[in-house]
Amino acid sequence: MPAKLSVNLNAVAMLRNRRDLPWPSVTGLGRIALAAGAHGLTVHPRPDERHTRHSDLPEIRALIDDEFPKAEFNIEGYPTEDFLALVEKSQPEQVTLVPDDPAQATSDHGWNFVAQAAFLTPVVKRLKKSGFRVSLFSDADPDGVNAARDTGADRIELYTGPYGGFHSDTAKAAKELERLGKTADAAFKAGLGVNAGHDLTVQNLPALAKRIPALAEVSIGHGLTADALEYGMAGTVGRFLKACGW
Repeated sequence: MPAKLSVNLNAVAMLRNRRDLPWPSVTGLGRIALAAGAHGLTVHPRPDERHTRHSDLPEIRALIDDEFPKAEFNIEGYPTEDFLALVEKSQPEQVTLVPDDPAQATSDHGWNFVAQAAFLTPVVKRLKKSGFRVSLFSDADPDGVNAARDTGADRIELYTGPYGGFHSDTAKAAKELERLGKTADAAFKAGLGVNAGHDLTVQNLPALAKRIPALAEVSIGHGLTADALEYGMAGTVGRFLKACGW
């Protein structure tokens, strides 16, 4: 089965937040994305709420429950106590833990699973006790996956930023793709599922899907939202689903 597509709504929320106005509607565009075939919605509610606001989460949860019950809600973020409480209140299907500093513009690296095992393990245990699937943001490093597994996590999410950054250099992109592929191979061998996200596009998704055919999910925000300005949200979701192999 091809990788499922989760639409990250942070870029939509960032555009809305430029004005004290309710448009573009984060929930409204999430509805369009799901109606067009997206398998889920992702948000990253940072402490300063500069993108997704905490008040968006119950609306997205209700949208999925009321209109798209087969879809999944994925909340990602750094596991502060406030974040964990927000997750427990919002009841997503999946929680993706990222090692972001609150001041970062966007996620730009994965966890050091060996060095941060003592921090991550009780967090993962707490989230899994609440019934959430837990995914950990991961660099393209096969050596770290056993330590990721040992935290109790269900999946890793491959940080594909460097791969996407080589959009104009096919040789470097191919080298980075193989690093991602080897990390996925090691993760599967360790019993972990594999997601991927960051700077994925219609152009670079097919090669990723071919190299990692068992990829479970891709979470895409910036590139998908940029394309939506040209093709509309529904049309863009269709393009990305096709790029995933649907």
